[in-house]
Amino acid sequence: MTPLQNLFESLRGQNRKALMPFLTTGDPNIDTTEAVIAAARRAGADLCEIGVPYSDPIADGPVIQASYQRALDAGFKLQHVWDLGQHLTDNADVAAMPRVTMVSYSIIYRIGMAKYVEQAMQAGYCGAIVPDLLVEEADEFSKVCQEKGFDLIQLVTPTTTRDRQCRIAELSSGFLYYVSVTGITGERTALPADLVDNVGWLREQTELPICIGFGISGPETAAQLAPVSDGLIVGSAIVRRVAAAVAKANESGTDPVQAAAEEAGEFCRSLRSAIDAA
Repeated sequence: MTPLQNLFESLRGQNRKALMPFLTTGDPNIDTTEAVIAAARRAGADLCEIGVPYSDPIADGPVIQASYQRALDAGFKLQHVWDLGQHLTDNADVAAMPRVTMVSYSIIYRIGMAKYVEQAMQAGYCGAIVPDLLVEEADEFSKVCQEKGFDLIQLVTPTTTRDRQCRIAELSSGFLYYVSVTGITGERTALPADLVDNVGWLREQTELPICIGFGISGPETAAQLAPVSDGLIVGSAIVRRVAAAVAKANESGTDPVQAAAEEAGEFCRSLRSAIDAA
């Protein structure tokens, strides 16, 4: 079993839902990213999605786009993702937490599918979310991932046809990423009325855990979605708070790394409490 399969089996046995924060590698630097992930783990995060900055964002809203641009402006290179992974592996607070990359397929294709998986696994990652990999073109990469025991996580959206959802599920592993809303990432105050029914239908078609992302703005939306999901992915709300904490600390002359970690930890703690109480 892969680390993700082990995690979700353990969570099912505990009747718990996964909390998965998203952070952008190197925003504003690797030390901050590592500290925030460790703080999220201590606050109850079960796994982490780590974004690989890319100049042409895919479905990313303004908050995550800005985080990618900050990292790129600071000189981001793919090696920084591998360095971060190794730092997290060596960090006792985080070492046991499964970590996956959110990465454009163009990056994987340029490096080579097998090479990307090998480098990712060497750095301590156990899977990849690939938002721009079409199901018609996913066979080869899916086979490479299966051979290596590396999970390929793909997205299902509200506008994905039901036949296509089934095909995506067949070529995915670890979990399915269910996009709760049409459009880009970002915080929402209201979620679609048919979300529960749509996720319920998909659950009948696959044994994969279903994690919901996009639009989760805080404890209230997390509590709404926890009962119908196996896990919740929270990105923009965390990235925005981290950026604000860093900016405030820089202005006041305090430690921005510590400020970002404390802010992220407090927010993740509130999400964890809401999810567990739902």
